[in-house]
Amino acid sequence: MARRSERQPLWSGGWYRPARHAASPNFGPRPAGAEIDLIVVHSISLPPGQYGGTGVHDLFTNQLDWDAHPYYGQIRGLQVSSHFFVTRQGALWQYVDCDQRAWHAGPSHYRGRGACNDDSVGIELEGLEGHGFEAAQYAALRTLCTALAQRYPIRYLAGHEHIAPGRKHDPGAGFDWHALRSAFAGTGILLPPGTH
Repeated sequence: MARRSERQPLWSGGWYRPARHAASPNFGPRPAGAEIDLIVVHSISLPPGQYGGTGVHDLFTNQLDWDAHPYYGQIRGLQVSSHFFVTRQGALWQYVDCDQRAWHAGPSHYRGRGACNDDSVGIELEGLEGHGFEAAQYAALRTLCTALAQRYPIRYLAGHEHIAPGRKHDPGAGFDWHALRSAFAGTGILLPPGTH
């Protein structure tokens, strides 16, 4: 077993080494001086409520066949991304360098600032808003958030529903905020008010 000093670092620039990597073209530079202090948790499945396929991967890499499912007609031409995606089994994918601006939040406002894409990291969980998530996803999410907080000045964790209230509803009532709250107790990282 390698000693700690011989282990490979967790990060290569803004790429998290333990994740599987598939570069998305849907990103841009962060504004000068942006402080990456927010993690935004989302949920997504394509088609909605169907798990284990390649729909999310194909969407983030601009390879989705818009005619493969009737739902895709509603999102035809959409160009979006997230920094990370966690499957139902807890497998972790990274699509955008965390030093870059992924296109995950849309119109948003949180902690007194708008345009949350500018200074946040987006994490998509495979799931449907309002439904539950798997233990493996929470384990992967806790590990990833810890690694992010060690690399960036993370101060806040929020759901898409908290940064775009009324417009977005994910990850929704099925998400267990307590699973994160207990992991970050005493760290100073703030979760949304009213989450348990």
